[in-house]
Amino acid sequence: MLEVDDLRVLVVDDHALYRRGLVMELEDAPDLEVIAEASDGVEAVDSAIALAPDVVLMDVRMPGMDGIEATRRILEAAPTTRVLMLSVSDEPDDLVDAVKAGAAGYLLKETSIVDIAESARKVAIGHSFVSPSLAGRLLEEFAALARRIDADADPEAVTGPSLLTTREVAVLEAMADGADNDAIAARTGMTAHAVRNHVRNILEKLHLASRTEAVLYAVRTRLIDP
Repeated sequence: MLEVDDLRVLVVDDHALYRRGLVMELEDAPDLEVIAEASDGVEAVDSAIALAPDVVLMDVRMPGMDGIEATRRILEAAPTTRVLMLSVSDEPDDLVDAVKAGAAGYLLKETSIVDIAESARKVAIGHSFVSPSLAGRLLEEFAALARRIDADADPEAVTGPSLLTTREVAVLEAMADGADNDAIAARTGMTAHAVRNHVRNILEKLHLASRTEAVLYAVRTRLIDP
């Protein structure tokens, strides 16, 4: 176990049973002090500003203000606080949005309490941590972003299909079959929110204005089989 000074922790989650269970387990650790709980993003921001915790354990998806926006506001007001996201979502878009908001780590809620506590200790001293199962997806998303930046900087650079991730291609194939967002979500196992993000990303990466244009482009470039 990593040894650090006592850490003051704020736990944020809209599911009361999960939040209470997490708090009870963390309180058994001699070097962790849970100073407050919050059930939504607004409460999290208010508590973080008032109490200045060392680490915030932040749920991603909550009604009202979600964990991404709450993280952004907390770090604007208290930049020395470190935020560790906890989520059931393994969608790359949520992970990337969390990193963009300034989160120091991203763990799935299936992670053991022992590992959550250890990750809190690590982010408190300046480390960053992502669930191993998500690390590859994060690298894939940032690689795609890097290629897009290079393409924008160099008109002769390769563009188009090479910019799309595997999941974006799967969404594009479903679009070509005439599926709407709900149907794509059911077909791919993603949430409707994630599908919307993927559609938006596809249009942005390909510099197109509509789903129809995206499908026609994909057929023309043989990205998908009509």
